[in-house]
Amino acid sequence: MENRSLEVAKLAISALEDRKGEDIKVIDISGVSVIADYFIIAGGSNRNQIQALCDSVEEKLGRAGHPVRQIEGYDTANWVLMDFGDVIVHVFDKENRLLYNLERIWRDGREIPKEEL
Repeated sequence: MENRSLEVAKLAISALEDRKGEDIKVIDISGVSVIADYFIIAGGSNRNQIQALCDSVEEKLGRAGHPVRQIEGYDTANWVLMDFGDVIVHVFDKENRLLYNLERIWRDGREIPKEEL
């Protein structure tokens, strides 16, 4: 299962980078929660870019055989949550990323530099 999670995380990061996602962070939460292995957090500068980031992730992962289970917040694009099972992708606008500060909330998880995945 870990290999699948790692593959999904790498593909999601690549898709976010393709669309110029900002400040991409990876948090390994497998040791502190059963809801997922990884949270991937990224930012976008406006509604259109946030939706493009999400479209890119959904398309790249779907082509690789990892369809999204659920998407929340796409229409407003303030905070979009994409559930891929063991990997949860969060895409925020600047204001909501600061407000919700998932990096602080999940600080018991281990932040992994994306280059080390």
